Amino acid sequence: MIIRTFRLGDYAAITRIWQETELNRTDTETMDSLAKQLAWDSDLVMVAEEDGEVVGVIVGTIDGTRAYFYRLAVSRSSQSRGIGRKLVEALENRFHQRGVNQILIMVNQANEQVLPFYQAMGYELQQYITLSKKISS
Repeated sequence: MIIRTFRLGDYAAITRIWQETELNRTDTETMDSLAKQLAWDSDLVMVAEEDGEVVGVIVGTIDGTRAYFYRLAVSRSSQSRGIGRKLVEALENRFHQRGVNQILIMVNQANEQVLPFYQAMGYELQQYITLSKKISS
């Protein structure tokens, strides 16, 4: 297995993984947010490839000395084999190389089963309330 930077040819595979793992929103919203991140910093969109097939994806972004990652997903048939951990570690290394001193992630409240995974990687649960408002463009 290799962890590498996203290539345009990976788009179909990662959208399939996001759909399979229920991380997709609308197709337009998914494409728009991915396109924005790729334009901003394409090196922070990484995939796991195994035998020529993309089996995992993670998207990161940096804001000053803080970094965020989201949309970590591994295909169902490849889960529980350490691929998610390797994606997080690879992105953490890229963050470190760029001088990041804090990484933040947001987890949907309905997705509490992922908390032990993140805690095992050293992430601590913070008590924040996140509010959002959608505005039309």
